[in-house]
Amino acid sequence: MSNQNLPKSKQDKIDSLYLRMAKVWSENSHCNRNKVGCLIVKDRQIISDGYNGTPSGFSNECEDCNNNTLPTVLHAEANAITKIAKSTNSAEGSTLYVTLSPCFDCAKLIIQAGIKRIVYSETYRNTDSFKLFEEAGIEIKKINV
Repeated sequence: MSNQNLPKSKQDKIDSLYLRMAKVWSENSHCNRNKVGCLIVKDRQIISDGYNGTPSGFSNECEDCNNNTLPTVLHAEANAITKIAKSTNSAEGSTLYVTLSPCFDCAKLIIQAGIKRIVYSETYRNTDSFKLFEEAGIEIKKINV
């Protein structure tokens, strides 16, 4: 059963639940400035997860001495999408739950991965990605958790 076919109130409950789970998952991040968590859900099953941090095998330092994010840091969405790429799963038609709305670069990955819905709780400082999502026909929804 697809999430799009559920009654609105039930869908809202499911969205809130998965977004709270993404928030818990963000606690895995070693970043100090902002911990971001992400889940990708398809047919009511979590098919991937991610949090912001450095690539495997790199130091877990996310910020420099001025508290600026290091260029080696991957965003939670990128981590979740690349995890799918290493599996037999497909994100086609899925929903991405993320604690911080996606940046423009992650938006391009989301579109290419075939993700159709995004649910987030906090808005990223740059919202250029929202126009890209609109052009791609991707539903984006903000909820407070």
